[in-house]
Amino acid sequence: MDRARRRILHLAGQSAFLLIPLGIAGCASQSQQGYQIVHTDAEWSKILTHGQYLVLRQRATEPAFSSPLDHEKRDGVYDCAGCDQPVFSSRTKFDSHTGWPSFWAAIDKATDTNRDTTFGMVRDAVECHRCGGHLGHVFDDGPKPTGLRYCMNGVAMTFKPA
Repeated sequence: MDRARRRILHLAGQSAFLLIPLGIAGCASQSQQGYQIVHTDAEWSKILTHGQYLVLRQRATEPAFSSPLDHEKRDGVYDCAGCDQPVFSSRTKFDSHTGWPSFWAAIDKATDTNRDTTFGMVRDAVECHRCGGHLGHVFDDGPKPTGLRYCMNGVAMTFKPA
């Protein structure tokens, strides 16, 4: 394949992927029943940045390799950007080489999982237990001791150094 054709196909793929953070490929906003932190959709859109709103409330996915949290190496805690609930410890973080911050365990009782069948795939979506914000997905191809890979959207979290 010549260089020009490869470049066009690469750009087309990148363009399609960039639709995801714009919410075009995301799911509808989730119900907020039963959460400790509840806001209307209009309130969430004022409280959160545009990127946070798309991921946490509209279930979009940020582009791979776009989050500074993917490279964060300090000791500390990762909190839900929607409600400041601590969701992951730096002690469980690892480099999955996927372009998203990855962890082998969540903080106990900080997250919930729900079946996600968007994009013709079956995955387990990870949500904040306190506000229901969409954080990412969990897969069973992670390291020991759990064998899990919590593949999180960095924009859905904030980091507090220890």
